[in-house]
Amino acid sequence: MTTIVFVLLSYLIGSISFAVVTSKLFGLPDPRTFGSKNPGATNVLRTGRKDLALITLLGDGGKGALAVLLAWLSIRHGTTEQQAVLTSLAGGAAFLGHLFPVWLRFKGGKGVATFLGTLLAAAWPVGMAVAATWLVVAFLFRISSLAALVAVALGPAIALLLGRPPAIALLALFMALLVFVRHADNIRRLLKGQEPRIGAKTSPDAGHNGGPPLPPELYKDEGAPKA
Repeated sequence: MTTIVFVLLSYLIGSISFAVVTSKLFGLPDPRTFGSKNPGATNVLRTGRKDLALITLLGDGGKGALAVLLAWLSIRHGTTEQQAVLTSLAGGAAFLGHLFPVWLRFKGGKGVATFLGTLLAAAWPVGMAVAATWLVVAFLFRISSLAALVAVALGPAIALLLGRPPAIALLALFMALLVFVRHADNIRRLLKGQEPRIGAKTSPDAGHNGGPPLPPELYKDEGAPKA
């Protein structure tokens, strides 16, 4: 019964879309209506509000960490294996909630921030190694999506190499597979050599990561994104 309660609670926590909530609170357009139509931090950034994009990023990562922490608190006196199993189930449920939120008709984000936040809470050395991998690949190739895909793909192997319980490696594998599914369009553009590089100049109405153009109402007369 405890496991079922934490899985359901974690899913509901993960279903909170910080991109949508933040945009509504600060009068921005719904992130599901422009750019890549992905309710995530990078699409919020397309409006020019770096502060709100950061809030979204921290919120999406934090909700995965919160789900893991709540599960750990309930079983902190159990064995290492018991802790790993319950926290992994809670983290996986929160991640699933982010990708398929009940509040948004099961159309959520791509999951990279939530992947990282969940792993940092479930096994911080693994999360730190995944984050470092993202930074190295992003520095070398200047492509955000490529860095994310490489980092999450190595997550399960990193968990095993660092001697974490099998449940942690399975959690990383579960989330990595879903990240790849959600990045299908990015993968197609990578294979075609069309994925934009970090810092590359684009036209002012270009959609995020090759998505459809942003609507004109998001821009001021001079072409800069509205704050």
